[in-house]
Amino acid sequence: MITSFRIISFLEGLSYLVILFVTMPLKYLFASPEPNKVIGMIHGFLFLAYIVFAFLVKAEKKWNLKTFLIVLLCSIIPFGTFWMDAKYLKK
Repeated sequence: MITSFRIISFLEGLSYLVILFVTMPLKYLFASPEPNKVIGMIHGFLFLAYIVFAFLVKAEKKWNLKTFLIVLLCSIIPFGTFWMDAKYLKK
């Protein structure tokens, strides 16, 4: 379960960075919204998977509420999922 969550969190964080630094500039600077639509849909799926896996891993690792909320917050902060992985998931 933790390995799957680590993969999902990496992909979710990566897709978020691609949206912020690649597809949003393409959309607003070069009037090319198509990449943003595709990556946005992928990111949305990964975000939902991240939330579901966070609940599953919370039970497995017996996280308290504070830790769980930090893990959830990391999904909306750029580079947050990478920090979260290093802080809470790596052994």
